[in-house]
Amino acid sequence: MKKHWLLAISLALVLTTVGLYGCRQAVSTTSSQQEGIWVTGEGEVSVTPDIANLRLGIEAQAETVNEALTQATEAMNKVMDALTDNGVAEKDIQTQYFNIHKITRWDRDKEEEVVIGYRVTNIVTAKIRDIDKAGSIIDAVVKAGGDLTRVDSISFSVDDPTAYYEEARAKAIADAKSKAEQLAELAGVTLGKPTYISEGGIQMPTPRVMVEEMVQKAAAPTPITPGEMEISLAVQIVYAILK
Repeated sequence: MKKHWLLAISLALVLTTVGLYGCRQAVSTTSSQQEGIWVTGEGEVSVTPDIANLRLGIEAQAETVNEALTQATEAMNKVMDALTDNGVAEKDIQTQYFNIHKITRWDRDKEEEVVIGYRVTNIVTAKIRDIDKAGSIIDAVVKAGGDLTRVDSISFSVDDPTAYYEEARAKAIADAKSKAEQLAELAGVTLGKPTYISEGGIQMPTPRVMVEEMVQKAAAPTPITPGEMEISLAVQIVYAILK
């Protein structure tokens, strides 16, 4: 029995020693991460969009579901034909929203809601890869769908932003280094190598333009100007201080 007690005490001492060593290591690592010069660098690149994303659809209303659905289907088929006939690939057209909504009103005599019709809404997005044709495509869609057409908005983006991300990242790194060098000089210390680098989120806003009112007022072709957009990226870097 005495041997068993001695063995248990020995094991407890070993585990305690290992635990204390692990704690010292963790404290040391945490402490080292707090040392150095911490800076945030930002990089921004101006780009010209090469993709237009058009959100549009059909809205039909009738006394019965079948009638409303038939009107919406016929009009949407014409809209789809107008898109593909003007160079929009089928793979670049995607349904975003479909809804059949019951329309009611309050009957004061019966003191209850009564159904007066149905509304069918079918919304799609179309990716236009030739931005110069965006205006003429909108006009073709409006003509095809007639009064049932609903043109919600158009937004712009870049098909392959990889090269722009790399340029923004290089600018962010250079910006961080410049800030660290200035801080080191002002503090009278020597700047060492980076010990920690972290990239923040990439910001690429997609300009969104409401176009329904513009389509109604403008003479054909509808004017569409993509302009420029900014891609920005941030990095956080910790530089060692040489002693």
